[in-house]
Amino acid sequence: MLPYSSGDMNTSYYESTPYPVATPVAQAAIYQPSIQPEVGHPVLFGSSAPAIRAASYLLIDAETGKHLASRNAETPRAVASTQKILTALVVLDAGNLDKKVTVQASDVRVEPTVLGLRPGDSYTRRHLLYAFLVKSCNDVANVLARDNAGSISAFAAKMNAKARSLGCTNSQFRNPHGLTVSGQYSTARDMARIAMAAYRSPVIRDAVRRSYYTFTRRDGRTVTLKSTNELLGRMPECNGLKTGYTNASGRCLISTATSRGRHVILVQLGTKTKYIWDDARLLMSWGL
Repeated sequence: MLPYSSGDMNTSYYESTPYPVATPVAQAAIYQPSIQPEVGHPVLFGSSAPAIRAASYLLIDAETGKHLASRNAETPRAVASTQKILTALVVLDAGNLDKKVTVQASDVRVEPTVLGLRPGDSYTRRHLLYAFLVKSCNDVANVLARDNAGSISAFAAKMNAKARSLGCTNSQFRNPHGLTVSGQYSTARDMARIAMAAYRSPVIRDAVRRSYYTFTRRDGRTVTLKSTNELLGRMPECNGLKTGYTNASGRCLISTATSRGRHVILVQLGTKTKYIWDDARLLMSWGL
């Protein structure tokens, strides 16, 4: 076994509410992020902001990048599968989502959360990307990365270049799935910048809002994939984004929520308890 536990932290699943159409996020907030640096420890913009248990967190306005509440937002740490939203952004930059990709033997040598792809099977990038974002499958991450860049290391270089283009200054990515490896880290602030870009992508948002996704295998059999994101059923305003868990990272969650035309993004890293969902709902409801 590899020295990490389950790739994500789901224990039960819920149907999501209808997907609200958000107003566009300003280009400037993505490519020249306006997320203000924190001063002190912690920073709470508004004395009524509730406390949560994440080792690092950052709550922002998804449209303007305004910093609403945080703790240790600049602290580097493992972010587990939440970095898969950066993988998705790199894949989307290449376009041609209906192109078929053939699975290779090297792609499936990964643990622990997998879809069970078989070498020689072919699927469209789009079909793989949806399965990847809903169920967080690590074998799918390898397929998409190798298809995009030829190798995991070459794809990681693209991830780092993409992160830098989004204003991330304290991150280093080594693989497309977030499993533990030396020298791989990010911060709540950098992941918020990446999440802002992901929130603007119609494809990513359509995938991560889903509680279920039906994956059709090469032989025609179907499997219903259940989302790793329990918050979709616990908070009607929630419309994504991504979960993550390894022994090194603890419980990680990037969440988005919308209400009455307001949009927030919350990054939680290093939570040690199962109450990460309750914390997310509490702080995002305050932000909204």
